[in-house]
Amino acid sequence: MSSIRNHFSSLHDLREKAPVFLAVLFGISIYASACNLWLPEDSIFYVSTYTITLLGKYLCYALLALAVDVVWGYCGILSLGHGAFFALGGYTMGMYLMRQIGDRGVYGDPILPDFMVFLNWQELPWFWYGFDHFWVAILAMILVPGILAFVFGWLAFRSRVAGVYLSIMTQALTYALMLAFFRNEMGFGGNNGLTDFKDLLGFNLQSDSVRVALFLCSALVLALAYCLSLLIMSSRFGRVVVGIRDAEDRARFIGFKTENYKVWLFVYSAILAAIAGALYVPQVGIINPGEFSPLNSIEVVVWVAVGGRGTLYGAIAGALLVNYAKTRFTAVFPEAWLFALGALFVGVTVFLPQGLVGLFKNKKLPWCNRKKTGEEQS
Repeated sequence: MSSIRNHFSSLHDLREKAPVFLAVLFGISIYASACNLWLPEDSIFYVSTYTITLLGKYLCYALLALAVDVVWGYCGILSLGHGAFFALGGYTMGMYLMRQIGDRGVYGDPILPDFMVFLNWQELPWFWYGFDHFWVAILAMILVPGILAFVFGWLAFRSRVAGVYLSIMTQALTYALMLAFFRNEMGFGGNNGLTDFKDLLGFNLQSDSVRVALFLCSALVLALAYCLSLLIMSSRFGRVVVGIRDAEDRARFIGFKTENYKVWLFVYSAILAAIAGALYVPQVGIINPGEFSPLNSIEVVVWVAVGGRGTLYGAIAGALLVNYAKTRFTAVFPEAWLFALGALFVGVTVFLPQGLVGLFKNKKLPWCNRKKTGEEQS
């Protein structure tokens, strides 16, 4: 009962903070975009296109962190393989962007991408068909990670695999995909991946206006994902999910098919991660097998832990803060950054189990308790 009460209290807190979160997100996004498009470069308020692209990348990472928080924070599923869904979404978008190059590639082949010409491929593989249409890429972005997550989740949760064993299985999944995509014969560019993109829906990806549009699109999608996730967790489905997290055997005993709830939440989370990857690729201009690296998935868990899992906005804040720190410190201490990241994760785990959000909540609790005690005494 206490966990349910805490869940309702947390959801009430989330609903109260949702307008503030959305206002800050859209306010900063619109301000940065306006300063890039409408101010001269010599203005002190000018925001460079590089900064816009960097902010867009941060928002994609924030969406990925939100996806992990949905399954880890609310259902207790510690996934160390969400980087795989992120990369799959990126590859579906990358395949579409490669098909848009046409005869403007290095080898001038209107059908085959440059890497296929270089490897002496004679025809386009069947799984590349249709990717010259944007709607096919969007459909694949949802279906490919969604089906993979469904199959994996159904097999794992039906077999009641949980805890560290499930985490190891998700990590093995992303590692297997990384090894597969590194192979040239897979037809995805091998070690070099997909790059040298030109257009998106006919618009030049190098133009400032398109960069700003992608940044605003990332902000909009993050806001929609946040609101949808909040709606799901506020529903009966969300209450059952929290009950499964805290006492799965009890939930199963009273009649809930817990594996079904876990599978569908896992699929939803995987699709969010894939959308993040699809938004990420046109902004950074490349997708390669390195995105499947298990280290990337572990890093996402660090973001969520730092911000505060089970809070949605805490995961987003953690992703933004850690990636901003990464950008700054990798330039100053490139060799020491990974050690700093590991120390950060250990420190948060030991001293701040609820993350930064929990730290701020706990700071307010003593004051609230004193006030309540005083009122009761009076």
